[in-house]
Amino acid sequence: MNQQKRRIEIYDTTLRDGSQGEGISFSVEDKVRIARRLDEFGVDFIEGGWPGSNPKDVAFFEQMREVKLRHALLTAFGSTRRAGVRPEEDPQIRSLIDSGASAITIVGKSWDAHVIHALRVSLEENLAMIAESVAYLKQHVPMVLYDAEHFFDGYRANPAYALRCLQVAFEAGADRIVLCDTNGGSLPQSIAAIVREVRQALPEAQLGIHTHNDSACAVAGALAAVEEGAMQVQGTINGYGERCGNCDLVPVVAALRFKMGYECLLPDSLRHLTALSQYVDEIANIAPDTRRPYVGRSAFAHKGGLHADAVLKGASYEHIHPEAVGNTRRLLVSELAGSSSIAGKAAEFGIRLDKKSPEARHLMQVVAEHEHAGYSYEGAEASFELLLLRTLGLYKPPFTLKGFRCITEKRGTDKQPITEATVKVEVNGQERLTVAEGDGPVHALDGALRQALLEFYPALERIKLTDFKVRVINGRAGTAAKVRVMIDSTDGEQTWSTVGVSENVIEASWLALVDSVVYGLIRSERLYEALSRPPVLTEKTSSVPTSSPSVSESAAS
Repeated sequence: MNQQKRRIEIYDTTLRDGSQGEGISFSVEDKVRIARRLDEFGVDFIEGGWPGSNPKDVAFFEQMREVKLRHALLTAFGSTRRAGVRPEEDPQIRSLIDSGASAITIVGKSWDAHVIHALRVSLEENLAMIAESVAYLKQHVPMVLYDAEHFFDGYRANPAYALRCLQVAFEAGADRIVLCDTNGGSLPQSIAAIVREVRQALPEAQLGIHTHNDSACAVAGALAAVEEGAMQVQGTINGYGERCGNCDLVPVVAALRFKMGYECLLPDSLRHLTALSQYVDEIANIAPDTRRPYVGRSAFAHKGGLHADAVLKGASYEHIHPEAVGNTRRLLVSELAGSSSIAGKAAEFGIRLDKKSPEARHLMQVVAEHEHAGYSYEGAEASFELLLLRTLGLYKPPFTLKGFRCITEKRGTDKQPITEATVKVEVNGQERLTVAEGDGPVHALDGALRQALLEFYPALERIKLTDFKVRVINGRAGTAAKVRVMIDSTDGEQTWSTVGVSENVIEASWLALVDSVVYGLIRSERLYEALSRPPVLTEKTSSVPTSSPSVSESAAS
């Protein structure tokens, strides 16, 4: 561990490099919101875009004039002057200055092959472009950073010229010299060796590192560079970026603080790391990667029975405490789970269950039977809580299904199908028969069920379905295969997921839909007094039914 606690600058380029990722498009308002959040999080530099390249980035910098950043330096990105043009005559250079940014990053060639074949200028002219651009910009802004494009490839091809590019930038006044692995192909040991040689050649320069993830080594390469003396890491939140993405700042900052002993960001920043990752995903309209290190939903999830039991006893199967990065531990329930997982999960729902009790063993058996039939409770914790209540005899149905029917009709090839659902339920001895149309069976069933229940349970008005997924379980059975339906719902405060399984996709949808509604009602109206005073179930007590319900009976109850 580094004992000197050297501080590492964090330079975020989510709004520029990150926006070049496939499927990512930020509006001006999106960029302003993310910039505010990054500043609150404590990053040192926020690269807002290239103001000379498109109207959106021009508008962003205009709007940011009205935003007072508390910590970060707003940074504009551009390139060195054009060949044969003085910096003061280059419109792109002028746009960088006019952006009002507190810092400017310019990118320049450092690979001789690119200078000759891409820029088509002499090697000396490229050096002049770098030096003159840096010197001119330093007259107008307090901080200039030089990004040496393709530096590692350039250094391997012609180390003397690549170093000369850095040297002229440094002598012209660049405050940071950033070494870029632009094509993402350098391995960590190569990056470490080259950074070490650069430090020896330019001992007074403040070095940064900018890596891409084409060889899945962007984070490792950045951390290797820091160990060799780099004092700034450039990257994006969640690793957004062109091709395979940029260096992901999320694991970088966690590793710097928790693994390597460096200081970065603000003292309390890391507790908000998970929230920041999710926030940027939400703005970008990207489904979060559940297996993302540190911040993913599965990062601290335990499925194996031995692991879960050890974790509950205080043994470590986690490399850091989840709370340190704003994440939470999750005990997954599956056929692999042991009684400790079952008891731990019950505790999350406020039910104290002794892992050695008959109830715990019976729950393990029921879960195994359900998963064998195609159920999966790892991503449907609301359905598992209801299964828990049903199996322990704590469940009282808020309504009883008398029957449902779905009819889909299509008239003519140019007409959209029409689906009509009829639902008959009984609530407190009163029957209700309702009909609703929808865009499909699930939409129609949801509408009919709501009509039937709303007068009894007004809180249902707040419960909305947000997502619907169907997966074929045993594809070899063809059209007779079982399907698993997952439904996500929210009441505006919490989101939950439910699951249903059947050979009939409509029945599977109905089972997931009913669980979703019932769970929402339990949350909203506290239907069951027993839930507020849960029993303590130990190995000396038993409420296990004498005969276990079948999978279909338990799922449909």
